[in-house]
Amino acid sequence: MYLSLDPARSFDLTLLGRIAVDFNPLDGYKTLAESAVFRKYLGGSPANIAIGLARLGKKCGFFARVSDDQFGDFVTGYFKHVGIDTERIRRCENGEKIGLTFTEMLSETESSILMYRNKAADLQLCPDDIDEAYIKSSKMLLISGTALAAGPSREAALKAAALAEKVNTPVIFDIDYRPYNWANPDEISVYCALAARSAEIILGSREEFDLCERLTGLSGADEMTAAYWFSQKAKIIVIKHGKEGSSVYCRDGAHYTVKPFPVKLLKSFGGGDGYASAFIYGLLEDKNMAGCLELASASASILVSAHSCSDSMPRLDELQAFIGMYKAAHGECIVEIG
Repeated sequence: MYLSLDPARSFDLTLLGRIAVDFNPLDGYKTLAESAVFRKYLGGSPANIAIGLARLGKKCGFFARVSDDQFGDFVTGYFKHVGIDTERIRRCENGEKIGLTFTEMLSETESSILMYRNKAADLQLCPDDIDEAYIKSSKMLLISGTALAAGPSREAALKAAALAEKVNTPVIFDIDYRPYNWANPDEISVYCALAARSAEIILGSREEFDLCERLTGLSGADEMTAAYWFSQKAKIIVIKHGKEGSSVYCRDGAHYTVKPFPVKLLKSFGGGDGYASAFIYGLLEDKNMAGCLELASASASILVSAHSCSDSMPRLDELQAFIGMYKAAHGECIVEIG
């Protein structure tokens, strides 16, 4: 309905970007200095999205570099277990290490992240790792903005975007801004805008779109953002506003606002990955936009109420049960404006 997808292609989505390892504290609402016990999970935004789609029955491929050690074994083993293809996930050759994320949960709404990313393995993805035939075998390609933060990953991501255009594979750009990756704001705007211009779907928070548009002269209004990217290649723009929900604009003129399903929060991160995976699932299933957004909002709410991201990605029956229960109690969360 919204995108022209080739049903004969073997992968529903191929993703490009960061695979990491998360350590989430089991100590209740303490600082990292006070926390003593952590649980290990697979992490990284594009990796979480791939796992979410795999749990929903979709076939994913992945372009990435991981460390040649036990953590590399852990993440590739996890991918294989959930059915994500690992053919194009390569081991680093010069001792680079997979990124480690220590999360701090201070309250239901206050969380922070401490990253260890010196010589990060995921940023070693290089142009030679990108395979045209692999992209051609995918219905869509998702590029994570973190992959643009430094070379050679930056060049690999832009090569993938160029090849996707060549073989008619629609690109999804998840801005996925992480401040600790970038040298300066100009870099963010230049490279994220370059990737966004190749995308048919762009997802990001209001802050992320502001950074991406910093050199364009836009005012920061959602309507202007949508109009600008529709003048490029985009067909769907998703702008997230945290606990206030999100706004979704379609090139055909439709505009939706989405409220989060009310849940008791455990943490303030992870919701965006759940949102993206369920939203993309809805598009792959050719659901109408309201149906896509209902799934996305439900998945996001499940993730912020759970201890993990990857391990808590919901299956379809869990999403449907969650939606049914909360709609009965609270009504619709989707409003179509135009």
